[in-house]
Order: sequence, then structure tokens, then C-alpha cells
Amino acid sequence: MMPRITEIPSQPIGGIAYFGSEVRFAREYAGMTQAQLAIATAYDRTYISRVENGALLGSELFAQACDRIFKTSGYFERLRNRISEHGHPDWFRPYVALEKEAAEIADFSTTFLMGAFQTPEYAEAIFRASHPRESIEGINARVAARMERRAVLDRPSPPQFWLIVHEAVLRIPVGSPKIMADQLEYVLERAAEPHVTVQVFPFRAGAPATGRPFTMLTPAAEDEGPVLYAETTGTGHINDSQEAVRIWAGRFDHLRASAASEADSLRLIQQIRREHECTDG
Repeated sequence: MMPRITEIPSQPIGGIAYFGSEVRFAREYAGMTQAQLAIATAYDRTYISRVENGALLGSELFAQACDRIFKTSGYFERLRNRISEHGHPDWFRPYVALEKEAAEIADFSTTFLMGAFQTPEYAEAIFRASHPRESIEGINARVAARMERRAVLDRPSPPQFWLIVHEAVLRIPVGSPKIMADQLEYVLERAAEPHVTVQVFPFRAGAPATGRPFTMLTPAAEDEGPVLYAETTGTGHINDSQEAVRIWAGRFDHLRASAASEADSLRLIQQIRREHECTDG
């Protein structure tokens, strides 16, 4: 009988690579090939190979499948959660917890798209620019943590997203023209979903109601009011003051009124996406 693993190392070495090596050790101990594990988990063999090689952090469903197959009492799911959290700074984790449970999320972006709507390549380019001395493993952990946030969009009852994106966000060449074109294509795909509304605040609209990016989250719990999240240099703050929420909700309303309509916004995003695509060619 396979021993049940219950403890997680306090400091997983190599994050994503560590998770992959643990999957490989468990698979080999069980006498399974990658192809057999692929069938058992309902993932393809390429996916298994990328996880074991440390190129990809397995999904939550994959971790749960591993626990079921290897009878490891939730070890892989707990390990995965710890590694995915490792990519977030401590001050950002309260926001992530709120984002996972929110019923409504309203966001104004001035430089980069909000994390839950980023592609891996776009996120990696941002992290490489902001953390030029970080190791590849460190960057991969940050990207994996950011990609984990996209799960909120796919949950059974996703929050209602309302994004207002400054036109500068769409035009700033993050990474490369191809990365930008792919990123904007992803935004367009998400914008087609009924729980996502995207508006662009165009250059022609002039000065916005605020130059600072911010996010407002409304919890699903009826007894909890909306909260405001904003970042300053090196940290972020959650503010549940009714007065602060009222003021910034008013600013969001002004931004929404000044932004292009949803239909015009999507056309503009498509136009800018094509411009990036042509630049890449």
C-alpha cells in the first residue's frame, strides 16, 4: 500500500519544478507511465510532461486527480495552493482572497490590464520588466500565481466584471507586438461572455476622473459591503470605509460615462489589435 503523505515542506524548493518532481516521483512509485497518468487524469501526455519538467504548474483539478490516483490525502492540492500563493507578495494575498469570492468587480486600468485578464506571455513580460534580476523560476512562480487568478472567470457563478481600460493600456507595447495582439484577442474573447463588460477610456476623452488605477469589489455575502483596492509604491491597500467607497464609486461612474460605449470599445480594441499584428508582420 502506498504511504499517505500528509506534510508539505515548509519551503518548497523550486516551486513549480518541485511540484513537477513530486508528480514524477509519485507516478514512478505507482509504476505508471506518463501516458497512463494522462489517461487517468484526463489530461494529455504533453501536459503531464510539461508539469513534470517544471514548465507548467498543474491545475487545481489536476492536483486533485493526482491525490485521488496516488491516494495522497490532499497532498498535491495543498502543495499546489502553497506554490501558487508563493507568487503573490504578502500584501496582495488579501485582495486575491476577496477576488475569488466577489460577486461584482469593477476595475479601472491605466497602465496594464488587470491580472485576471492577462495572458501568460503578457504577464511574463510585465514581471521581467519590473523584476529584471529575478530568476527564471521566480518569474515562472509569479506568472503561475497570476494565471491562477483567471480561474475566477471560469467558476460556476463568476463575478460580474466591469472593466474600464485607458487607451494607453491597449497601446503600450508590452513584450512584443505579437504578445500584445494575442493579449487583446484574449480580452475580446472574454468580453464576449455575459458576465464581462469592457469599456475603453479613449485619448479623445481627455483627462479621466482619476489617474490612479483602482478596483472595487462587492462580496457575495449580503452582510458585507463593497471594498476599495488600490496600490501605492511597493504595496496595496484594501479600504472598506463607506466614505471612501462612495467617493471612488462616484469616480468610477464618471469614468464609465466618459468612456466609449461597449460596442465602440470592442471595435477600438479590435482595431488596435490589428495594428499590433501589422507591426509584428
